[in-house]
Amino acid sequence: MAKEKIINLIEKAIQQAQEEKKLMEFEIPEILVEHPENMEFGDFSTNIAMRIAKIAKKSPMDVAEIINNQLVVDSKILGKVEVSKPGFINFFISKRYLQKQVKEILEKGDEFGQLEIGKNKKINIEFISGNPTGPLHIGQGRGAFFGDCLANILRKAGYKVVREYFINNAKNSNQIKELGKTVLGKGVSYSNDELKELMKKHKLKNKKFKSDGEAGYFLGQIIQKQNRNFIENKLKIKFDNWALEEDLYKDSKLDKAYKLLEKQDLVYKKDGAEWLKTTKFGDKQDWVLKRATGSPTYLLSDIAYHKDKFDKKFSKVIDIWGADHQGHVFKMKAVAKMLGYRGDLDILICQVVRLKGGLKLSKRKGQIITLEELIDEVGMDVARYFYLVKSLDTQMEFDMALAKEQSEKNPVYYIQYAHARISSILRKASIKDKRVVDYKLLDHKSELNLINQLIRFSEIIEDTANDYQTQRIPKYATELANAFHQFYHNCKVISDNKELSSARIALIDATKIVLKNTLDLMGITVPKKM
Repeated sequence: MAKEKIINLIEKAIQQAQEEKKLMEFEIPEILVEHPENMEFGDFSTNIAMRIAKIAKKSPMDVAEIINNQLVVDSKILGKVEVSKPGFINFFISKRYLQKQVKEILEKGDEFGQLEIGKNKKINIEFISGNPTGPLHIGQGRGAFFGDCLANILRKAGYKVVREYFINNAKNSNQIKELGKTVLGKGVSYSNDELKELMKKHKLKNKKFKSDGEAGYFLGQIIQKQNRNFIENKLKIKFDNWALEEDLYKDSKLDKAYKLLEKQDLVYKKDGAEWLKTTKFGDKQDWVLKRATGSPTYLLSDIAYHKDKFDKKFSKVIDIWGADHQGHVFKMKAVAKMLGYRGDLDILICQVVRLKGGLKLSKRKGQIITLEELIDEVGMDVARYFYLVKSLDTQMEFDMALAKEQSEKNPVYYIQYAHARISSILRKASIKDKRVVDYKLLDHKSELNLINQLIRFSEIIEDTANDYQTQRIPKYATELANAFHQFYHNCKVISDNKELSSARIALIDATKIVLKNTLDLMGITVPKKM
């Protein structure tokens, strides 16, 4: 990738300047290379000179000039390099390099953007994990589509990804018991019209249950079967593993986890309960493992569950949780240290979802809008895009009016229309137009800008695999569609100039490939007609 090569050039230039005593010796910080918003400042730019100026005891402009003079420019990639105030170094990609990238994209096809940075390391990514007490609500849609998109990106980056869904279905858990009370008419914790219809349909009131837990477990299985059907067939999310809390009990994994912690002298008794020494590993307080009644807490269940994952030697475990689990993060980080997990445990929190002009969702207050209702209203493609467009750690507002807009105002429509338009042009192009291509003919500003956008795809994959900022993907898709629409407006694809037509057909064919690959990452359909 051009970006990676530029970073290497800068690093070598600084090292060479240090060897020649033009810059004093110091440890070179991370070199950041980004795309300037204004294309007049190049295709790539770095502020490294400003960041090291104080250490080097020189002005940023002087440092930038020194680095620039030491650069061994690869003319196959770079056209020119310039220094601009207050100390930026700007890199301009050569036309020849850009033109060659079109051919490379066409040759790689769906494999374009496939990286090897993951080195086939195993990653477990757990998401959604809705409790079996009701349907998924729109707040859970955030984790659903984020998790699915992130899994796609990590796989594209070369990791071996296992998607996992964890079901809290143990008969002795509080939520299952509360659900059971609803079945037996003893409680109203989960009482709503949908549950009443479900109970009536399956004639649960006619069945005899020995306990609240047994009744809740029975109804929970029915609900979870519906949820799984919805997830697999409507959300189009395929999990590799559906993990059950009840299996942790069946296999005595809670007892084994407890004994392991006890053996390490990490458990103590207080007020009749048994506590875990999480403060010893950086948490702000210790937490109860077993209540005074002897029943295990959710923490012990989570410890057993994570130990099971850690034992499978994943190089990384990623948990995607709702906002109400924020306080659980430090506990599990401490637990990972206790268990000696050698991989990375990344816990990502989904912030609150609101409907524009609507009500903050709160399942506990019964103000539930199901994810299925939302998708029926706006469609799957729009739902996926709108959920992904915001960073996971920020609150999001779902704009229903924009989501239902069937015009270029709607970014999903705008992106899909670009692909449909390309498909239409390619259908019209004759075989004669697809002769041997002279890529050097692609030198119009709009053509070069479009190619520049195409080759950013691999960078987007790498950056997102590293920091999980999946909002880059819908943003990139929009920018790519915009670059194509500008090209289409400024450059006639099929004309009397057969050589130029062939080159431009090749360019839009490459654009079609990258657009499809981008939409595939988000799980959005790729229409050939609209």
